Amino acid sequence: MVSINPTTYATPLQEGEEVITIAASSIVSDENSLRNGLEIFAKWGLLCRENNVIGRNWGYLAGDDTIRFNELHPDHSANLKVFARGGWGAARLLERRQPWQKGWLLGFSDVSSILLSRLASGFDGNIHGPLITSLPKEPEWSKERLRSILFGESIPDLHGVSWHNGIARGPLVACNLTVASHLLGSSHMPSLKGAILVLEDIGEEPYRIDRMLTQWRLSGLLQGLAGLAFGDFVKCENQFSNEETYGFEVNEILKERSKDLQIPVIADLPVGHSSANAALPLGREALIDGNKGLLRVFSS
Repeated sequence: MVSINPTTYATPLQEGEEVITIAASSIVSDENSLRNGLEIFAKWGLLCRENNVIGRNWGYLAGDDTIRFNELHPDHSANLKVFARGGWGAARLLERRQPWQKGWLLGFSDVSSILLSRLASGFDGNIHGPLITSLPKEPEWSKERLRSILFGESIPDLHGVSWHNGIARGPLVACNLTVASHLLGSSHMPSLKGAILVLEDIGEEPYRIDRMLTQWRLSGLLQGLAGLAFGDFVKCENQFSNEETYGFEVNEILKERSKDLQIPVIADLPVGHSSANAALPLGREALIDGNKGLLRVFSS
């Protein structure tokens, strides 16, 4: 794994700059949400280049690997590239050499793999935050938080629930647990030593969450963290009645797998697949306060 040491920094956006749409994962079919999301960027004074992504497909993917790779790495530069949706397929693009460019890259869920790979390659500007199609449903405070990050303004604190006391600082890493688990052992996973890690997920039963976090522990990754935070774990319930009777709830798993780490741990951050997905700039210096259940990200 590569240590988090960005050498190429994203510059704050200016009005009139271009936004490029990327469909790197599953088929994009919600045209209204795509257009509504782009309108929000337009209201911020940005020029939206709308690629022909609606309904484009190769099997269950939004185009074959070459089409999606070329969309991720266009022949013209732009200071902001935004993923249209998640699903599956982004990690397939990492099998090729990545000609990363300076600027901002925004998304979450399946495209966590691309954000983590780019961070591991020394590039700043990777934001774990709303997709174009999910942005219209975000509360106003979440939209404003994203705008503040992109335009270089101060970033409000996030508040959750304290699970383990303590205060720590370190570079911020946020990702989908399932997606990141499939990068472990590869060069696309940045080092987490001394980092503040934020995890979220959707649709995974508690035993699967247990299995993945155990893998992270066996790899020594959680033991090297400065701090740990959990966002939303949506639809992560037991699916069978006997497991509901004798199994664990997802929060029980998260608590048990983190209680012996002796680092600040907070939960219930508004990050992930729920009603709010607070934007988090990867690699930026952050502070976690386990006494107050607070996460602070420094703008520079």
